[in-house]
Amino acid sequence: MQTKPSSARHSILLVVPVWNDAARLAGYGPQLAEELAASALPVRWIIADDGSGADERARLTSLRETLAAIYPAVEVHFAASHRGKGAVVREAWALDPEAAWLAFADADGSVNAADMLALIEQAIAADLNTLAVRVNTATTRVESSFRRELLHHAYLWLARRVLGLHSADLQCGAKVLKGPDYRRVEPFLQEEGFAFDSEMLLAMHHLGLTWQERPVNWRGQPGGKVHPLRDGIRMLGALRRIRLRQTARDQAGSEGQAESG
Repeated sequence: MQTKPSSARHSILLVVPVWNDAARLAGYGPQLAEELAASALPVRWIIADDGSGADERARLTSLRETLAAIYPAVEVHFAASHRGKGAVVREAWALDPEAAWLAFADADGSVNAADMLALIEQAIAADLNTLAVRVNTATTRVESSFRRELLHHAYLWLARRVLGLHSADLQCGAKVLKGPDYRRVEPFLQEEGFAFDSEMLLAMHHLGLTWQERPVNWRGQPGGKVHPLRDGIRMLGALRRIRLRQTARDQAGSEGQAESG
């Protein structure tokens, strides 16, 4: 059973994906609700559950009621089955095919609520797709374990080598995209797991769509589901699949141009 969306028209769709994450969202959710309530941004907030069990769904439904008392324009979307973070984010984004802006934020609060709202504001002010990046600056601080940092930098290196993607942070759990730009690349997206945003950015790059990167405070949270060895192997496989699909599209495009010429 899906909760009913707010009847008001919202031009920004913010998705927080969860999978057996009600406990962590119970800490971050109220903070995000308070920031949204204090903001003038017209945000429709969807908590997108990626196929959790019945008990977890009940906890999310109860949590939504608590959050709605702070910020009414919040709802829960329950996916039919567990497919992965990328799949459930795209499924939730598809619930509003006319949204001017699409955003997602991880449920663990590694990017705090204030920084998430600031990221949306920065995207709208610049009229640019905007990525949060984990970078220590004069005003931002990154708190992360050695193991997580090792995996993070290894993934960046692999993405540069395999995909040719250059970014300070491809997988920080906070991104804001222009709705029309996302809808141009959405037909090409197939990755359902953690590499979905790398595939999305590569498709944007090949279509000439640009983005800005903004440093945020980032704090590693306990209870994450990423396993360095297991998921490192999976991410490498995902990068190879993404490259093969993009290469096939490039070749098809070149052949089509040659035939038309």
